[in-house]
Amino acid sequence: MTVTGGVLEDWIVEALNAMNGRGSPVTVSKHIWEHHRLELERSGDMFYKWQYDMRWAAQRLRDTNKLLKTHDRHFPWRLAK
Repeated sequence: MTVTGGVLEDWIVEALNAMNGRGSPVTVSKHIWEHHRLELERSGDMFYKWQYDMRWAAQRLRDTNKLLKTHDRHFPWRLAK
């Protein structure tokens, strides 16, 4: 599997679903690492930037109303219902 922005979006949603729909970027990152470590380690250059790209994937999820929008970076990410 190639790790792309679309895959990261899926993994963010997967992580948030596992956390009852809400979690901080750190807890989402931990979940992704715990469940997709091998894919990340085999992803070439993506391995070195996946957490940065994950934040852009979260923004795309907000832009498509899959994550709730927030103006405070300290609020947890929350899935839209």
